[in-house]
Amino acid sequence: MIVAGYHWSHGSGSSAPLEVEYVTSPSLDMLDTPAIVHKVLAVLKYGDRVEVLKKQGSWAKVRAGNGSEGWVITKVLVQAQIFENGQELLQELKGKQVQATGHTVLAANIHLEPSREAATLGMLTQGQSLDVFDRRMVARNEPGGEPKQAASSAADAWYLVQSGRRAGWVLGRLITLDIPDAISQYAADYNTVAWFVLNTVQDGNSSVPQYLVADREGTVELDFTHIRVFTWSVRGHHYVTSFVQSGLRGSFPIQVEHINNVPYFRLRLLDRNGKKIQSVYGLFDTIVRPIGTVDGWESDAMPAARR
Repeated sequence: MIVAGYHWSHGSGSSAPLEVEYVTSPSLDMLDTPAIVHKVLAVLKYGDRVEVLKKQGSWAKVRAGNGSEGWVITKVLVQAQIFENGQELLQELKGKQVQATGHTVLAANIHLEPSREAATLGMLTQGQSLDVFDRRMVARNEPGGEPKQAASSAADAWYLVQSGRRAGWVLGRLITLDIPDAISQYAADYNTVAWFVLNTVQDGNSSVPQYLVADREGTVELDFTHIRVFTWSVRGHHYVTSFVQSGLRGSFPIQVEHINNVPYFRLRLLDRNGKKIQSVYGLFDTIVRPIGTVDGWESDAMPAARR
């Protein structure tokens, strides 16, 4: 039986594709025609692979994975190599620690690199939730750029984020961070930029998290300049600021690890001479103790034991 309509034909007589692209929107209608009056043949999903058979203005005739053919809007398609690079970036974030959570305040393009000119991996909708992994200051109108070296008056802050199955860079001004309600009252007078649960304590029937919080004060070039640790008072049933340190020249990511049930955290810092070091701290019950420093930002070694 012959099925009428080009959009269902496939096989040896099918048109050779011009290129392979991927869908970057949550859903995409595939139509029988780009005309005003049309019929929806199928609904494609994010990450679906399509073969582009023809382009006509803002439309493309494509062949889906099941062989069906139809017309889609080209603005939500991305070239195969760009999509694959985005998937590699997504894989790189697996196992890395989230620095903060937030949402988009407006619809926002998600880029492969922290630059307005970089390839886009689609668009995040307004209010879309996301995890923040890194931050970078990049001079405007320059692709790529070195972190923390652009003048603040001519630079943009970018966040490396993940939202669902997408990862990439989004302009920082399009993101609002969602500080946990438990510590939001303590963030009123600070520009809080990251937070981490160090551990939990039992208060009656409730398990209450204890937090490390990072703030940024008086600068945009640095990721953070100030840290606080909030521990829970079981007797008073409220948070206590048990540790504060300011005047830091900090860079993301902050790392939290647990050794023998003790939470430790590592801060990537520049010392007075601009040397890259890591300062390591441990939370023992409700007391934060500096453990020492490690040279470089990539080492996962613990500082040598103090006498």
